[in-house]
Amino acid sequence: MDMGKRPDLFRWLTVFSGSVILAFILLPLLEMMAQPSFEGLWQTLNQGNVRRAIWLSLYASGLAALISFVVGTPFAYLIARKNFLGKRFVESVVDLPIMIPHPVVGIAILSLAGRGHWLGQVMQDLGIRIMGSVTGIVVVLTFVGIPFYINSAKTGFESVPDRLEKVSRSLGASMSGTFLRITLPLAWRSLLAGMIMCMARAISEFGAVVIVAYHPMTAPVLIYERFTAYGLDYSQPVAVWLIVVSLLLFLLLRIISLPGRAKA
Repeated sequence: MDMGKRPDLFRWLTVFSGSVILAFILLPLLEMMAQPSFEGLWQTLNQGNVRRAIWLSLYASGLAALISFVVGTPFAYLIARKNFLGKRFVESVVDLPIMIPHPVVGIAILSLAGRGHWLGQVMQDLGIRIMGSVTGIVVVLTFVGIPFYINSAKTGFESVPDRLEKVSRSLGASMSGTFLRITLPLAWRSLLAGMIMCMARAISEFGAVVIVAYHPMTAPVLIYERFTAYGLDYSQPVAVWLIVVSLLLFLLLRIISLPGRAKA
């Protein structure tokens, strides 16, 4: 028997498993997006509470991504460039928000920001309110989104050869000057991709947000309220718009990633 003509069962297994996974992901989403009419989608978008909820989700998740960039970039650089005692533990702590059940995140944040805690008392004295506020929503979204930014930024910094930084320092440049002129320009794609992933993760958060701030409503909370009160027909159009926003974010992420892949 000709060995070259044997059926490649493993190849067919990979095709079958891939088809099952794609169908598992796409069929529910396509069915949901196909049910509402274009007129119904447009009427839903024209409703004030829907626009406010979608805008609040975009605004709060964008702020979460910006905060992650500001406070997470130096930390990601430290993890990427330095080996220190307890580094693996620190990396595990960074990843914890990904694995913790999200209602637990909301409860933990309220426990810290409540009147019974000294930090919560200080925040109240300063006029900072977490419960039922946009500030609380931003805090929650930053908590669940920052691991995605830090991990992406860390990967970007690790891809920059440290010899370039050493040459820059040997020529008299300061550490901050080297970072701004050498490291940051070479790693910016990973940083921007991390911000987009942080924002995409944050915009979909429900479990923690609904505990910290049911009002004002983000888009996921509005979808939940419409579903529990009126059912699928009333909640589907808002869900479709949220899927469209998420798709646009991931399309932007793929566009940013393309040049790096082509170069590789």
